Amino acid sequence: MSLRENPQGKRYGKTLTGAHFIGGKLKGENAKEKFQSLNPSYLKDVVGEFPIGTAKDVDEACVVARDAFKKWRMVPAPIRGEIVGKIGQIFREQKEMLSRLITREIGKPLRESRGEVQEAIDTCAFFQSEGRRLYGQTVPSELRRKELETYRRPLGVCGLITAGNFPFAVPSWKIIPAILCGNTVVWKPSEDASTVAHAFMNVLRAAGLPDGVVNMVHGTGPVTGAAVIDAIDKGLIQKISFTGSSRVGMKIGEVAGRNLQIPSLELGGKNPMIVMDDADIDAAVNGAVWAAFGTAGQRCTSLGNLILHKKIADKFVSSFVKRAQALVIGDPNLDEGIAYGPMISERFMKGYLEHHKLAKKGKNTKCLLEGRRITEKNAPKNFKGDAKNGLFVTPTIYDGVAIGDALAQTEVFGPTVNVIRVADFDEAIAAANGTKYGLSSAIYTNDPVTRLRFKNEISAGMSSINNSTTGAEAHLPFGGTGWSGNGTRESGVWVVDSYTRWHAVNIDDSGGLQLAQIETEETGEGKAEDLSELVPGA
Repeated sequence: MSLRENPQGKRYGKTLTGAHFIGGKLKGENAKEKFQSLNPSYLKDVVGEFPIGTAKDVDEACVVARDAFKKWRMVPAPIRGEIVGKIGQIFREQKEMLSRLITREIGKPLRESRGEVQEAIDTCAFFQSEGRRLYGQTVPSELRRKELETYRRPLGVCGLITAGNFPFAVPSWKIIPAILCGNTVVWKPSEDASTVAHAFMNVLRAAGLPDGVVNMVHGTGPVTGAAVIDAIDKGLIQKISFTGSSRVGMKIGEVAGRNLQIPSLELGGKNPMIVMDDADIDAAVNGAVWAAFGTAGQRCTSLGNLILHKKIADKFVSSFVKRAQALVIGDPNLDEGIAYGPMISERFMKGYLEHHKLAKKGKNTKCLLEGRRITEKNAPKNFKGDAKNGLFVTPTIYDGVAIGDALAQTEVFGPTVNVIRVADFDEAIAAANGTKYGLSSAIYTNDPVTRLRFKNEISAGMSSINNSTTGAEAHLPFGGTGWSGNGTRESGVWVVDSYTRWHAVNIDDSGGLQLAQIETEETGEGKAEDLSELVPGA
C-alpha cells in the first residue's frame, strides 16, 4: 500500500495505491489489470487505484480463510467478542477521518457519513455482548438418565459482496456477526468504495484480528463478484451474503440452492409511503423529502411511490415540489450544508437519466420536475459544486402515476418519486402492496385503526409510522420480502441465524441402549366424575 500526491491533493487528499488483503498480506499491487475509484463530486480526483481480482485471487483467499477457520472457530466466543469491541473502539477513535473518506469517495453528505460510521460502531457494541450470548439450550428428554442439548456452530467460509451506497455500515452488518459467530470471511467490496474498504480492513488489522479471518479481494462485479459466486460451486464457500440488485440476487439464489445453501440476500426496493387525509402534512412532507432525496435517492430503502389520499394530494404536492426545488445540491467535501451530493458512479447517473423513458408508457403521467444532469449552463442558483467535473442531478417528481405503470414498478436508483392518488385506505394499501418488492414502507396517519390495519396488511420487511422509509437501527432486523430479499435478515440477534447452524446432541447415561419413541414410559389412565348436572342444559 502506498499514498501518492495528485493535483487535487490539497483539496481532497492523496491517492491510495491499494491491494488485496489475503492472509494478513497485501497482494496484487503490481497487477496488470487495475481500476480507479474516482471522487464523484470531482472526477479528476482519483481517490484510489486497485487491482481487479481474478478467480485465482478469490480461490486463494477462500483457501486461506478455510485454514484460518480451523483455529478461529475454536476461539471462545467471548474472546471473539472482545476483538469486535476493539474494532468498534477504533471506529469511534477514527470516526471523523473515516466519515470524510466516505464523503470523498461516494459523495455522501458528511452528516450522513458520520451516521454511517456510527452505525458500524453501534453494530460492534451490540455484537461484542452477543459473544457472551451465543446460547444453546438444554432440552428435556422423554427417557430417563438422558440429556439433550443444542449448540450454535459456525458455518465456515463466508463470501460477502457489498454495495457502494453504504460502504461502511453494510460491511459491518455482515463481517462483524460473521466473525463473532466463528466464521471466516472473503469480502468483495464495491468498486465504487474500495478506498473505504481498505480503511475498514486497516481497522480490523489494528484491532488484532488474526491473519486470514477476514480477507478482501477488490474488483468489479462481472469479474471478481462472479468469481466469488463461482467459489460456491467449487465448495470453497459455505455461506454467501449479498447486497445489491434483485437480478444478481436471483442468480446467487440459484447457485446457492443447487449447493443446498441458504444465501443472505438484501436486494432492491420500490418503497411506498402512504399519506392519509388525517396526517400532519408538514411532518409528512418532511419525511417524504428525506426519504426520496436523501443520499440522492441512492438507498435501497428510498421512497419510490408516494401514495396520497386525494383530499390532501394537491396541498401536499404543492409543498413537496417547492421543497424539492429548494434543495441545495453540491459537493459535500466543500460544503456540509448541502441536501445531497452527486450520483455515486456514471452507471447510476445513466440509469437515472434513462428512467424518464418509462414515463412515456403511463397514460396519465405528468412530469412536475424532470431530473437532469447539472451542467455549467443549467446549474440551479443554489448549486454548490463543479458542474463540469461532477455527477450531479436534480430531482424528479411524476404525478398521476398508476400502480401498474412501469414507473411505479421499476426500481430507479436516484432522486425520483412517483405520486399515486387514492380515494381511501383500501386503495392505498393495494397500491403499497402492488409491486414485486417488499423492503421498506411508511404511513402518515393519526388514526389508531388505520395504523393497526397498515401494520397487519402491508407486505414489507420494515415499516414506519409517521416517519420515513429510510433509516435503520443496529439492533433491529433489516431485510425484505419478494424481490427485496429471501427472508433472511441483517442486524440484531436475528442475523445470528444466518451465520450459524444448530447442532443437536443427545447424551445417554443409562449404561444401555434407550430407544426414543419406542421405549418411552406410558402414562396411566384416569377417571373423572361426571359434573354435567351442575349446569343444566350445558
